[in-house]
Amino acid sequence: MKTEYDRRADAAYFAFSSADPVRQVKLDDSRIIDHAADGSLVGAEILSPSRGVDRTGLPRVDEIAGGIRALGFRALGAERSARTATPR
Repeated sequence: MKTEYDRRADAAYFAFSSADPVRQVKLDDSRIIDHAADGSLVGAEILSPSRGVDRTGLPRVDEIAGGIRALGFRALGAERSARTATPR
């Protein structure tokens, strides 16, 4: 896995493949998953990781969580994310 972090945009990208992404799955406003034409995982984009990252629904969650922690940010579990979420 290759990790890129843009400090100015507060955005991280975790690349699992060098294939071109052709389809995106938006998990929510801060998490987008890229897939190749054959359906394989290309990568995951996390916006505002400095605020903590909800791991729920992320592919290869352990690898991404490790990458998030390596950047110095928090990788929240599903139960903690639900408790700390701001009600709408």
